[in-house]
Amino acid sequence: MTIVKCERVTKRQGSVQVLSDLSFQIRNNTITGLIGKNGAGKTTLLKILSGLWRPTSGHVEVLNTNPFNSLSVSANVMYIDDQMDFPHTLTLSEILEAGKRFYGNWDSQLAERLFKYFSFHPNQLHNELSKGKASTFNMIFGLVARCEVTLFDEPTSGMDASVRKDFNRALLKDYLAHPRTMIISSHHLEELEEVLEDILLMKDGKTLLHESIDVIRNYAVGLTGRSELVRQWVADKEVLYQEEVGINSCFAVVKNEGLNIDKARHLGMEITPVSASDVCVYLTNPMRGGIDDVFK
Repeated sequence: MTIVKCERVTKRQGSVQVLSDLSFQIRNNTITGLIGKNGAGKTTLLKILSGLWRPTSGHVEVLNTNPFNSLSVSANVMYIDDQMDFPHTLTLSEILEAGKRFYGNWDSQLAERLFKYFSFHPNQLHNELSKGKASTFNMIFGLVARCEVTLFDEPTSGMDASVRKDFNRALLKDYLAHPRTMIISSHHLEELEEVLEDILLMKDGKTLLHESIDVIRNYAVGLTGRSELVRQWVADKEVLYQEEVGINSCFAVVKNEGLNIDKARHLGMEITPVSASDVCVYLTNPMRGGIDDVFK
């Protein structure tokens, strides 16, 4: 069952076109990683899906409804980012009590356990929290609401590594017990790989790739060998990245499609796997060059 649908969606902000002819569909009860470099349009897309912003053109459906200014979407879609602004007069415990009254699937017991685990004080104010603690509280709010669709926009911003690990563990455990649709925008794909089922990769406001995490993990392989041999071997293949790594030695990342891996090894090339995180980096970066070229 399709629960999120975008068809040829565009969004202009002033003279800048942030989203361009964006199309995809997301199935019910899946966790999708929304991946892309800064400026790819991830936050803009999530704000459109949550009903906060209206697209310039195109068709958007969330829960079979146009999400913009929709009361039903507001009640069933949770959008969490590091800019969340709760009432400054309410303490953290009062914010959780207010959430319980608004969201029908709210789990007060889980909220209390997470609140204590992450060492919050009931009388603390949200605007007095550090960036990492605010992100952690926002995560708790988003999880325990158990909305039919939950959108996390860089949810671990400011968290240290151990808290990010706890967040991912808590998210997975609660999702397995109470499946729903989640979209997570993050720069820490390597930490989310065990949580995600699908990846929606964006570049320049467009969908570059939308596949399962297993497909992305097997999308490409790395080849290392004599420069002349590697260049000849990849001449007719889809190369994601290529660089010289030593004297007469070359490293290339090649799409894993129709490759004769055994023959490559027989010719003396070293074959290495490419992680899902690295695949996304190679697909969104220029094939050649990097920061070093700036200093040439």
